[in-house]
Parts: sequence; C-alpha cells; structure tokens
Amino acid sequence: MNAASLDAIALNPSPSLVYLTGLHFHLSERPTTLIIAPPYPPLLIVPELEFEKGRQSRLPLQLIPFGENPAEWEKAFQQAAETCRLDGKVVGVEPARFRFLEWQFISNAAREVRVVSAEPALSVLRLRKDEQELAAMRRAVQIAEQAFEQTLPLIKPGITERELAAELTVALLRCGSAPELPFAPIVAFGANSANPHAVPGDTPLKPGELVLFDWGASYQDYFSDITRTLALGDPGEELRRIYQVVLQANQQGRATGKPGVPAGAIDRAARQVIEQAGYGEFFIHRTGHGLGMESHEPPYLYAENPLSLESGMVYTVEPGIYLPGKGGVRIEDDVVITSDGCQSLTTLPRELILLD
Repeated sequence: MNAASLDAIALNPSPSLVYLTGLHFHLSERPTTLIIAPPYPPLLIVPELEFEKGRQSRLPLQLIPFGENPAEWEKAFQQAAETCRLDGKVVGVEPARFRFLEWQFISNAAREVRVVSAEPALSVLRLRKDEQELAAMRRAVQIAEQAFEQTLPLIKPGITERELAAELTVALLRCGSAPELPFAPIVAFGANSANPHAVPGDTPLKPGELVLFDWGASYQDYFSDITRTLALGDPGEELRRIYQVVLQANQQGRATGKPGVPAGAIDRAARQVIEQAGYGEFFIHRTGHGLGMESHEPPYLYAENPLSLESGMVYTVEPGIYLPGKGGVRIEDDVVITSDGCQSLTTLPRELILLD
C-alpha cells in the first residue's frame, strides 16, 4: 500500500477478501466491505446475520454490523470512515469487483475521498503460489481429470451438450470439487466448438463431430481449468489437421515457460506455430491466463505482456483454432513455473481421441 501511495483499501466479497481473511461472503444487496487503513485495525462492515462468520476471520478484525433496514446501513459506513479517518484519503478498490453501491456509501461517509485502482498493491499478493497453494491446485486438477474420465463413457450419439455438461458437473461434485465451480462447464459439439465460450444447448451429438470440453474444479478455494477436444468417429482430414497444429502449439507454449521469460513470449511461441500452418486468423484469443483463486487472474499471456515469469506463477496454455461452421480445437493445460523451467499440473492425454 505504501508503494502504491494508498491510504486505504476497500474490498467487497472477492477472492482478495478470502485470501486475506479466509471469509466467504456472497455479493448481494447487503453491502459487505473490508477496509484496511493502517495504522488503524482492519474493519469489516457486515450484515448482522453474517456477524458470527466475521468473527472467524484469520485476520483480526473490528466488526461493524448493521441490521435489515437499509436506512441504517449508511451509519455503519459513517462509523467505519470515522474510525479509519478516511476524510481526504486515497482509497484503492478492485476495478473489476468493487460496486457503485459500496462506493456510494463510502463517498457519502467521508469527505473528499479519492478512489483509485488498488491493482498495483493487490495483484502481487497472489501472483506466486506457495507449496500449500500448489497442493490445493494439484488436487483441483486431479478432481477435474477424474470427473472427466467418469464422463467419457457417456459420450454417445444423440446425447445433448446440456446433458453432457450436467453429467460432468455432477461428476465434479462427486469427485470432491467444492460446489462453487470456477465456471460452468463448456461442452460444445460440431460447429458449436468453433465458439471459444460456447454455452451448452440442446444440440445432439452426431458421428464425425468434434466434442470440446472446457471445465475445472475447485478445492480449498483454488481452481483448475482444462480443455480437451475429442471426436466421435473420424472428424475428417481438415479437423484432424488443425488438431495436430494446436497440439504442436500447446507443446511449444508449455516448453517456452521458465523463470525470466516474458509472459508474452508464451503467446508468441504458440501463435507462431499456428500462423506458420496458415491458421493465424483463426486463433482469436490470447494463449492463456493466470490461475489460482480465480479462473482468470494475472499473469495474462498476450504477446505484448513484458511481465517476467517467476517461480510459483501458475497459468494456462490454451491455443486454439476455430473454423466457423466447421468446428474448433483447443487444448488447455495448467502449468507452474519452477526454479529452472515449468511443470504441467494437468496429466490427461493430449493426443486426439477418436471415440467409437
């Protein structure tokens, strides 16, 4: 906070709040806000029904509860602003997380408060994973892979994307994932697989079509994120070809990672393989993103990112080729930078599987 010239940080329910306190809150119409403003003790503005949960924080907190009458909520923020002397202070928030609701309460409670992004202070907190965090992520990968393997026998002609996604979700929970998954599993058949973020629908599976899975598990607040593309029978020469190109790009992307390498170099290495094969215009997203308590977090693997990779950083390598009207292929692995290279946390086969 000192380095980022922040007098205070205000957080609503988010992975950053969980990381600092161990407390899970739902983002709802009732504001829940953590304010950190040294030298004053951190305090948590919290609904009365969450008071006991707030007492379980691993970070010592002063709790300021409020009741169900919305007219009284502003008083809780006024008490917090007075306790932390927020008048005229610079308060950092998470741009992608903090809401107007909470900010309005703070700005009404403290005079001449200036809001800025707290990313310079917060982004470094979770960028490098320690052994305990990595152990949780390895378990999240194991759960996801086990659930996928249990789902494979259900891939038959006529099953729909929605049905297969539901079966995978149930398998994830049975294998040990926390109920709040990193994201709803993506299952896409045939031409739908050319949409990187397809939403499973009622499309039935036909012989000769690609089957794209993008899914993950959650374990002790840490995520996995995996993509595999299969085929029910022979998908044809062109789709087999783009599969091999994506496989080579995935291999090159994983091989490039090591300490000191710019994050953008991973993207450039994978993208070069696809461009040289003549499919550059059909690779329409970055090569990967950081992974941890969020399914998307720093470091982001786009070509221009100069961030130097360091031991403990975890990210995905997920090149893809998407041919509109025909189908798409993506192969995604979770990797961690080690002291002298990188290691894949994911272990599922990457070769094209042709199902009967």
